[in-house]
Amino acid sequence: MENHYGGVKTKQQMAEEYGVCRKTFNKLLLKKNIRLGRGVISPKDQLLIYTELGNPVPLEKLPNILKFSH
Repeated sequence: MENHYGGVKTKQQMAEEYGVCRKTFNKLLLKKNIRLGRGVISPKDQLLIYTELGNPVPLEKLPNILKFSH
């Protein structure tokens, strides 16, 4: 997984960081009242997302019971 705050990212890339599909990621953003435009997510908006949703836990650090394949 690439480093946080390292340039622009897509919603798909950020959803993968959180281990959810893009549609679920969008729902998480809406619950936190984060509204993004179309296109890539700026580092500033990424910081807002990480602040509101918390830093994503790298998949390799999750207990085996929580891991699943896509």
